[in-house]
Amino acid sequence: MPKAVLFDMDGVLYDSMPFHARAWKEIANRYHLISSLEDFYLLEGRTGESTINLLFQRTFQRDATEQEKQTIYQEKADLFNQYNSGTVMQGALDVLNAVKASHLQTLIVTGSGQHSLFDKVKHDFPGYFEREKMVTAYDVTHGKPHPEPYLMGLEKAGVEAHEAIVVENAPLGVQAAVAAGIFTIAVNTGPLPDQLLLDAGASLLFHDMATLASQWQSIVNQ
Repeated sequence: MPKAVLFDMDGVLYDSMPFHARAWKEIANRYHLISSLEDFYLLEGRTGESTINLLFQRTFQRDATEQEKQTIYQEKADLFNQYNSGTVMQGALDVLNAVKASHLQTLIVTGSGQHSLFDKVKHDFPGYFEREKMVTAYDVTHGKPHPEPYLMGLEKAGVEAHEAIVVENAPLGVQAAVAAGIFTIAVNTGPLPDQLLLDAGASLLFHDMATLASQWQSIVNQ
């Protein structure tokens, strides 16, 4: 029986990925970094520094300097905050209500490094998440697709991998959760093909959070 559910944030709890992708693409263009808009959906889950390094390697065949990483990530964050609507993903609260009714812990495992993250989550999802049970970019050495973020989530929950469920929307996030040995549900709320999430190892796939909520009881009762 599961004891905890580990949620990704962008594209799962918040309808924020289009704004992340837009901000990343504009910053990439500003610094003449080779990229496409789709890249930022495929790279979702990496830490900001890792994403910047990958783009520098692709464009200039070198790592970004610490100063470049800090400057570029701050500019990207500023653009994201300018564009982001802050909209909660439709159906996300329904899923959280279903999880709470199943008496399971709820945790967030995100590659985000936004400093105001916890205050926003606390405001939008009151009573569901505690700061000490969140894993962010500041907590890990290796971002997704490395399993470290989800292994840390298991540790914070005090559960084993077979006692947890992950809800993810990104291929790299699914890879990370599967590598950590956790049963993973993909919710494809973005533009990528379903098969990318299934190939990454998702055991189930839904196209929106509302459908996942409607199926939740049958999933945990399997």
